[in-house]
Amino acid sequence: MNTLADGPMAVDGGLRWNHRFAALGPAFFTRLAPQPVPAPYWVGRSRAVAAELGLPDDWMSSNAALEVFSGNLPLSGSAPLASVYSGHQFGHWAGQLGDGRALLLGEMITPTGAGRELQLKGSGLTPYSRMGDGRAVLRSSIREFLCSEAMHGLGIPTSRALCVTGSDHEVYREAIETAAVVTRVAPSFIRFGHFEHFSHRGQHEHLKTLADFVIDGFYPECRVTTLHDGNPYAALLEAVSARTAATVAQWQAVGFCHGVMNTDNMSILGLTIDYGPFQFLDAFDPGHICNHSDHQGRYAYNRQPNIAYWNLFCLGQALLPLIGEPEVAMAALEPFKTIFPAALEARMRAKLGLLDARPQDRELIEGILKLLAQDRVDYTIFWRRLSGHVAGDATEAVRDLFLDREAIDAWMLHYSERTMTISRWDSANLMLKTNPKYVLRNHLGEEAIQAAKHKDFSGVGRLLVLLERPFDEHPDSEALAGFPPDWASTISISCSS
Repeated sequence: MNTLADGPMAVDGGLRWNHRFAALGPAFFTRLAPQPVPAPYWVGRSRAVAAELGLPDDWMSSNAALEVFSGNLPLSGSAPLASVYSGHQFGHWAGQLGDGRALLLGEMITPTGAGRELQLKGSGLTPYSRMGDGRAVLRSSIREFLCSEAMHGLGIPTSRALCVTGSDHEVYREAIETAAVVTRVAPSFIRFGHFEHFSHRGQHEHLKTLADFVIDGFYPECRVTTLHDGNPYAALLEAVSARTAATVAQWQAVGFCHGVMNTDNMSILGLTIDYGPFQFLDAFDPGHICNHSDHQGRYAYNRQPNIAYWNLFCLGQALLPLIGEPEVAMAALEPFKTIFPAALEARMRAKLGLLDARPQDRELIEGILKLLAQDRVDYTIFWRRLSGHVAGDATEAVRDLFLDREAIDAWMLHYSERTMTISRWDSANLMLKTNPKYVLRNHLGEEAIQAAKHKDFSGVGRLLVLLERPFDEHPDSEALAGFPPDWASTISISCSS
C-alpha cells in the first residue's frame, strides 16, 4: 500500500493509486515533476473533498500536506504528467495546446472504490506552456477553488477542488501578482480537445485507443448499445451530447456564465471544468458577456447552449474516423436538440415549484424571463424571493424588484392560477431546494481575494461554508445574499483570471 510521504509524514493506512491514463502511452503526455514554490501557505481547504478522498483531517492540516499540494514534495505513489491536447479557441483552430500549467498526479482510489484524478494547477512550466509561465495567480486560484465547490453545492456536475495554497513568489500578468496552486479533483480531466488532437494529426490508432479508454472506463453502455447499428463510437458521441445538454441546462437555470467554452475546456464527462472568467448573473441580461477578453460576445450567457452544440459538432468531426459515416455522427448529435430544451424547461418548472408539466408552462416561463430582462432584475434574489412568497411571505418582496408593477402583477396572477391546485407546502419545499440563496457573485469573490492578498483567508473559509450549502438560510450571513454593490459592475474578469 502506498503512503503519501516517507517516514513521519505518511498518512496512516496509506493510499491506493491507479495510473490508467498513463497506461495509454507516451503519445498522450509528458512526464515531469512540479516546480516548487517558496514558503507556501494555506489559503483554503475543502474538508468534504478530503473526506471523499480518504485524507485525514490531521494530515490535511500538516506541513507535509502543504508542501505536497504546493508541488514541493512528491506524493508517494503519484506519477506526475502533463497531457497533450488541441482545440478550437473562440471558434478558431488553435492547434496543439495541452496542460500548460497543470500536472496530473494520478488516479487516487477513494474509500468507496471510486477513482478520482488529482491535478495540480499552477505547478510550473510544461512542454505545453507555449508563451506562459506555467503558474496560476492567487485571485484566479481562489475563484476556481470556491466555484468548484459552489457548483457541487448547487448539484451541477463539476470538477472539485481539494485545496489552494499560496506563495509570495511573484508572477507577472497585467501587473505583478503572487503565485498559487489549486488541487483539482475529477473522475477524469479528458477534454474534447484530446480527441481533436489525434484526429487532426491523422493518428487514428491513438484516437481509437483514447475512445476505447473513455468508453470502457466511463461509458460501458456504449459497448452494448443498439443505437446507430451498435456503433460504440457514435453511441459515445450521443452519450456525451446528452450529458453536456443536461449540464448546460443547469448552467442556464442557475444563471451561470462559463465565459470561455473553448473545445479544450469541455469535459468528455459533461463536467464543468476550467473556471476562469466565469460569473453568476446579477441583473438578468440574456446577452451578458462575463469575459472581458470575449470581444465578439461568442460566449455570452444566451449563446452557451448553441456553443455547446458547436463544440459537440467539433467532437463529432474528431470522432468521424471511428464513427465512419457523417450521417451517423449527425444523428448522434441530434438528441441534444431535444434533451437540452426539455432539461431546461424541467429545471425552470422546478424553480417555479410546478410539480407536473402542462402545455402552458412554457408561456409562464418565457413571460417571467422577459420581465426579468426588461427590468434587469437580480436573478438569484428574484427566484429566492418568489420561493419565500410561495412559502408564505408577502407578495411585496417580489413586486418591489420590478419597475413595471402592472406587468409583474399580471404575471403573478397567471402564476397563482397555475399553482392553485398544487400543495403550497410541496411547491415551496421544491423551490427552496432549487433556488439558491447564495451564489458566488463576483463581488463576494473579489472581497475574499482582496483580504487574502493581506494573508486574511477568513473570507475564503466563510464563503466556502455558504457555498457548500447554498440553499440553507445561514442567518448570520444574510448580508452576503443581498444585492451587489455598485462597484461590482466594474470588476473585470478576463481569460487571465
